[in-house]
Amino acid sequence: MPNLTSRQPQLTSADFAQLAQQIAQIFEQTQNSTVHNDIKNHVILYGLHKKYASHKVKLKGRERRAVGELRFLTAIQDMIQRCLPVKKGVASADRAINFTAGYIKFINEKANESVTEDDMDEEDEEGNFRSRFTSSLLRYLLSGFLAKDKIVRYRVLQLVAEMTSHLGEIDEDLYDDLRTNLIGRTTDKECNIRVQAVKSLTKLSSSEDTSDLNGEPSIMEVLLENLACDPSAEVRRAILCDLPKNSQSLPAMLERLCDTDTNIRKTVYNNVLIYKDTTEDDECSKLSNDFRQMHPRALTVSQREVIVRRGLGDRELPINSAASKLISTWIDAIEIETKGEEMDVKANVKPKKVWETILPLFLTLFDLVESSTTAADALLDAFKANPDIITEIQFNDHYWRNLTPQKAFLARVFVEHCRSTKNDARLETTLPDVIVIAFQIQSAYNMLSGNGNIEMADVSDDDEHDSLEDAKTSQAVIISELLKLAVHLDYSDESGRQNTLQLIREMFDTEDLPEKLIAPCLDVLRTVASSERDFIRLVVEAIEELRGRAYNDEIGIEEADIDADTNIADIPAKPTLTRKSRKEMSAEQRMEIDQVDLKCLKMSIEMFERVNGTFEENSTLDVVLNDLIYPAVRREDSMVFREKGLKSLGLCCTIARCLALQSFGRFIRRVPSSSGAIKTVIVQSLFDIVMVHESTIFKNNDDNVTMEIFTEFMLNQILTEEDPKIKALLCMGTAKLVISGTITTVETVKVLLKVFLSPLTTGNQELRQYLDYFFQVYSLSSHENQKRMSDVFVQVFLDVSEDRRIAEEIEEDIEVIGSSQVAAMFVAWTDPLRLTLAIDPKRIQDSDEIDDSVQLGMAESVIRLLFGEGLKFDIQKEDKKVLCQLLNKLHVPDVVDDYRIRSLKILMDNLKTRRPLKDNVCLNAFNKFEANITKKFERQLEGFTELEFRELEELTELFEFLDSIIPLDDDEYLDIELPKKGKKRRSHSFASTNESRPESPIPMGRPKIKRPRLSKSGDEDGILERGKSPKAPKRTVPRRAASPTKFTPVIVISSDSEEEPPAPKSRSSGPRPRTVVKEEPIQIDDVLISGASSLSLGEVTYDSIMDPDSEEEEEEVNDLLADSE
Repeated sequence: MPNLTSRQPQLTSADFAQLAQQIAQIFEQTQNSTVHNDIKNHVILYGLHKKYASHKVKLKGRERRAVGELRFLTAIQDMIQRCLPVKKGVASADRAINFTAGYIKFINEKANESVTEDDMDEEDEEGNFRSRFTSSLLRYLLSGFLAKDKIVRYRVLQLVAEMTSHLGEIDEDLYDDLRTNLIGRTTDKECNIRVQAVKSLTKLSSSEDTSDLNGEPSIMEVLLENLACDPSAEVRRAILCDLPKNSQSLPAMLERLCDTDTNIRKTVYNNVLIYKDTTEDDECSKLSNDFRQMHPRALTVSQREVIVRRGLGDRELPINSAASKLISTWIDAIEIETKGEEMDVKANVKPKKVWETILPLFLTLFDLVESSTTAADALLDAFKANPDIITEIQFNDHYWRNLTPQKAFLARVFVEHCRSTKNDARLETTLPDVIVIAFQIQSAYNMLSGNGNIEMADVSDDDEHDSLEDAKTSQAVIISELLKLAVHLDYSDESGRQNTLQLIREMFDTEDLPEKLIAPCLDVLRTVASSERDFIRLVVEAIEELRGRAYNDEIGIEEADIDADTNIADIPAKPTLTRKSRKEMSAEQRMEIDQVDLKCLKMSIEMFERVNGTFEENSTLDVVLNDLIYPAVRREDSMVFREKGLKSLGLCCTIARCLALQSFGRFIRRVPSSSGAIKTVIVQSLFDIVMVHESTIFKNNDDNVTMEIFTEFMLNQILTEEDPKIKALLCMGTAKLVISGTITTVETVKVLLKVFLSPLTTGNQELRQYLDYFFQVYSLSSHENQKRMSDVFVQVFLDVSEDRRIAEEIEEDIEVIGSSQVAAMFVAWTDPLRLTLAIDPKRIQDSDEIDDSVQLGMAESVIRLLFGEGLKFDIQKEDKKVLCQLLNKLHVPDVVDDYRIRSLKILMDNLKTRRPLKDNVCLNAFNKFEANITKKFERQLEGFTELEFRELEELTELFEFLDSIIPLDDDEYLDIELPKKGKKRRSHSFASTNESRPESPIPMGRPKIKRPRLSKSGDEDGILERGKSPKAPKRTVPRRAASPTKFTPVIVISSDSEEEPPAPKSRSSGPRPRTVVKEEPIQIDDVLISGASSLSLGEVTYDSIMDPDSEEEEEEVNDLLADSE
């Protein structure tokens, strides 16, 4: 075939102009038309591209230069250049970008099409124009990655993101440049640009060779880091949607199930985890293997449980719906595996689903031993999503004859669901008789016991041993599920009840009953027992029988010398019970007895948790208390026995008031010296005892522990406890006592707030989540609680500020809650409008529950705090902004008492005159609040004076507070205004004169040395707005400012020297008085330039004009001050 260039004539300038015009028309049609005809335009543009590529200029020899290709590239660049400055969201620019990227895809697909052997030479010679164009365009776009205009950077990254999937083969150096620049754009300050960068990187990640990185982070590592740390939800979502799913990326994706953004969590379920059968249609089969990888069996058991638990437990309804949809797809996947989805081709009707086969297979996705709750939630969600399961599922005889853990679990959850929905009719037609269930339990327990006996033999094969353990675990799960199911059966048939009762007693009578089965056995025993007293008697008998059999070797008839002359009457008629002490037993005997006692302690704990009566009504419990519990508590050689013994004793105290009065003080004394599990049990027991017996426990107890002593003890433990779990337990128990009204002190609320907001509890999520919920419930439960919360706000706010200050001083990476967040919490907690919605309307009508002025009192406290009187440290600038802005967020009722609103007005007026706010943000927020109050209560504030209010006894405390504040003196007023004047510097070419003194010549040849700055530029508020009034002066006041005598003219002004002594304290902490400003403007300007605004209130530098000239003048000034005081 002849060469393409030999056929085509060389293009003229007119031809190039015409071709460029056609390219422009194509782009114009693309960006202005809403009809998708891009493929047609791609074909036309490709034809033009080939014409351009055919034009080459011959150089020396056979070498040619692709002039036409350069002209085509320039034309396309011109079209793209017009789109780059167009901001995001303009449809025409988006269409042009998409069209260009689509053309790159089109020409690379053309390059990949198969060609005949005759065309190979032509393709080798001229087919590279496609790849050359792609590479040249990409290099052009890379130059815009660092453009200053964010819009240009966005458009460039947008086009690259669309092109990345269809680049074809590019040069290695170009790939490296592209990769480096894209990784650099992942840190761009604009989130839209980062979105486009990560889109491109996700497409490059699958083809990256990590062996050539030379220690650099891979694209996958960069993406996973951005997925976890990028502050923009859009960026994280873009990564989630496009990132390939594999063993490296999937764990990071599952972490986004805890993302703070709801849409991100929803994206994980809808885009990442959703399963879709690729065999259903051809379109899905063309996709990558990502959908196949998201088959539920491609996930681990722990991953599936996390997905279900977090999805169904999410507080947002859309997330629950997404998780429910995902569970449905999992069930569909299991159904396909069983080939239950095959269609009847002739009838085109799906066969009926066999739920009793599908759902047990679905349950194999979960661990029924360790996390049965998650599997139950998934199964209940399936019942809710598909109600046909309840009506169609059948538990026939074949189902019960071939029980597996999954089948038993399904039956149990089905029964509980029907009971909760009161669907008794469905239960009667589905479940077998009680005797059948009892038989199944007996059969499974026999198999469990048989496996236990086999285990006693010597099993040398590890595989056989593992198989035996799995069999035991399966049988234990079956028994547990059947026992839970048996609780809901109807025991009106006496024979069935007796058979079940006998079965449970036999199970208790065996020593190899697993500990996990004790609780479900007791539930069944409590159901079949005639009364609670009968239930306790049966459990105590079982405990005594077990312990008696364990000590059987130590019980017998005392040996006696019996011979022919011995009288039969002398032989003891009853055996004498003799028990050896533990010291007299062998190690093997002690081990066996310990196992039995631990099992009996477990039975006693489970029994006490199910008892509602009193200890006095069940005298049989004395045996358990004296023979089992007390010895276990006294065991010093075993922490396990002490833990279980203390737990049993604590539960026993909840039903025995006398025992609680005796043991309460002993429990308290054990808390400081205990640790770990034992301390946890003791703390739980203390709170249980107080919750059950309430205030009666503090009357006549053996250790005279009062409510005040107990409260103080618990608060001290909360503040000093280091174990996070025990600290959370202490806070939860105390919070329960507060919400129930048992503890009513405000100090308790303060301590809980301090712990909740403390930076030391940042990692204690259990504590913080519980207290977060507690304060919402507590605050919205009554007006009194809201009043307490508003009263403690100031103290809590100052504590948080101090924590932040300390954290900054020690320079440690400690996460401290922001003041704005604290303020927002208190605004929500003390909002009377939310209280109105939370409280029952009947309670509002029957009593005066709501006080809508609670936040008005909070405003008074905030304004008092702004005075800064009596504080340990100055309020920081940012904290003052938060306080001032908080005022406008508080609810001010329409009707307020005259005294209260006028008191608030007096506080605001005095704040403006005595402690004026300097920061503009603070001042604007405060003025806005004052203006709103003045306008809203104009009539009530009209015509009143502060002098009249001073005569009222109700406001004595208010005026005592105001009178204790020393107002700002003239110097301090000047200090506020000076920074504004300091902006206009006077010229050194003149000096003003003072009428009382002649002009002082100023040496202009030597520049003045500026005074060193004593604080940072942001410390002005801390200087001007102090927490305390200034102390008495410790230095003499300059004579020229105090002496009534005529001043001696000063001839020379000495410049500030670095060798001057430290500046002493001064009564006047600001710049010079106003009279001095008028007299010596040059000196004031010099002070302003050298940093007068940075001087602290207690520091004044020496000056040749203002400082005493002699000791006599200094003594004179001291005498004047003494006379004035």
